[in-house]
Amino acid sequence: MISQEKLKTSDKNSSVNQSISTMKLNIRIFSLFVVLFISTGAFSQCDTIADICSQHMSSNFISDGQNHRALLLSEETAEFQITLFGGSTYRFIACSGFTDGNLIFTILDQERNVLFSNNEHQMAAYWDFELNSTLDAIVEARLKPSDAESGCAVLLIGFQQ
Repeated sequence: MISQEKLKTSDKNSSVNQSISTMKLNIRIFSLFVVLFISTGAFSQCDTIADICSQHMSSNFISDGQNHRALLLSEETAEFQITLFGGSTYRFIACSGFTDGNLIFTILDQERNVLFSNNEHQMAAYWDFELNSTLDAIVEARLKPSDAESGCAVLLIGFQQ
């Protein structure tokens, strides 16, 4: 037979374990809520930056409709895979933050040869390219180290009408 004292100790331990489990669950729910709140704010910042960035899309260019965005920390680099069709003129627009010139973007071919980098052109926020033949390319984007520790990188691509 189990003594009354052992049953009381067992009930206390069970109660303590339930309290710890409930507290762990509450911490997990709170952590999830914080992460969702922070990411919602970051993506709304990306929307604002995309609106500012789109001012460089003149009326003779049409957006490709793609959503090229990345949240970058410190020295991270975002990569976007794209296909550019020959016989077209494209406009690449790269922004991060509320002023131009704080996002470095580089266009590479599939062998990672550099075709263009705005770092070599006074950090231009946009650049136009005319292609003779179709090209699969990689666009890398990273924050200018002296301007930001983190931020939203927005890349817009348009083609000439």
